[in-house]
Amino acid sequence: METLFEPIIDGILTKGYGVQDDFLLPEEVAALASRLHSRRAVGQFRAAGIGNQQVTVESQIRGDEILWLEEATATPDEAAFLQRIGEFVDYVNRTCYLGLRDYEFHYALYPPGTFYKRHLDQFRSDSRRKLSVICYLNTDWQPTDGGQLALYVPQPGGSEETITISPAGGRLVCFESGRLEHEVLPATRERLSVTGWLKTA
Repeated sequence: METLFEPIIDGILTKGYGVQDDFLLPEEVAALASRLHSRRAVGQFRAAGIGNQQVTVESQIRGDEILWLEEATATPDEAAFLQRIGEFVDYVNRTCYLGLRDYEFHYALYPPGTFYKRHLDQFRSDSRRKLSVICYLNTDWQPTDGGQLALYVPQPGGSEETITISPAGGRLVCFESGRLEHEVLPATRERLSVTGWLKTA
């Protein structure tokens, strides 16, 4: 597993973000995407809100539907994903001494045409989120499908560089929650991911 984790950390340390393709195998992507759809079909998803308690739904800011993953109710494929995240947390703590204690993850489904405007993942009133993690569950994603993640990376002298990352299935993106503003661009087809945060106490 460490061969999967090391490039992510190297990327964060050198560029502010890390990208690892094939963090999930195609069959793992398919299993989680299938589970996402079956949970949504029985009404478990809700429109995502904004703010610390996520109670205010603002469709002009974000249009995704989410379902939080709970270890107590996780299926075997969901539990395997969370276990891999737990191993990643252990690796980050050993190599970067961030003192991560916890994580939280949810499924995210963006219907065609929806988006999430530019924002920061860390709240002013709560700085526990240290690393943002997105793992994509899309099959055969094409550049014309849109839906890229745009990262706004600060540069020396006060400028910034915009990096766009396609939501290819199995790809994991990780970046500092309190540093990089980002947005989800509209897609022409349904866009699926498991998204979450690695947190300190």
